[in-house]
Amino acid sequence: MADEANEITLSRQDLREVTAFAAACADVVLEVFEADQPDDSRPRDAIGAAWEFARGGERGKSLRDTAWAALKAAKSADTEAGREAARAAMSAAGAAYLHPLAKATQVKHILGAGAHAARAAELVAGQDPHTGAEHVRRAVRRATPVVVQVLRRFPPAPGGGGRVGELTRMLDAALRSVTPPSRSPR
Repeated sequence: MADEANEITLSRQDLREVTAFAAACADVVLEVFEADQPDDSRPRDAIGAAWEFARGGERGKSLRDTAWAALKAAKSADTEAGREAARAAMSAAGAAYLHPLAKATQVKHILGAGAHAARAAELVAGQDPHTGAEHVRRAVRRATPVVVQVLRRFPPAPGGGGRVGELTRMLDAALRSVTPPSRSPR
């Protein structure tokens, strides 16, 4: 039996909002992969499946399959930037599978697409960390209040993970510091 203290309540709408955020983050670097591998639609398919779920579709085998296919596409890319862009797409489709477990590793389901996208952009810009930081700022602006609320239910992002891990923690800290919208009096 699961320890209820370690479980987080997630609604279907929470998952849809997180997935929409992840898809929007991955969308901005899709062209990086497509420039590397113009005949490979797997990352585009993964982002499309993520958007479909976010807009009310089912969370089923095809969504999971497109995520795995995007991961395989990452392995076939010729450049590191292309690989990171494909991983962003994989993370977008995988965001729908955020588990309701109070574990820091689950934060990667929420922020992975944004972190991989920021890394892809950095690599395209000659490993410019300012470019990655700018992508993180854009991702913060892209996040809805629901995404921020869901993120805050989980522990902070874990250590490790190289530069993508650093970008994940940067995005995590920035989103956790967002001031929640004030409630209007009734």
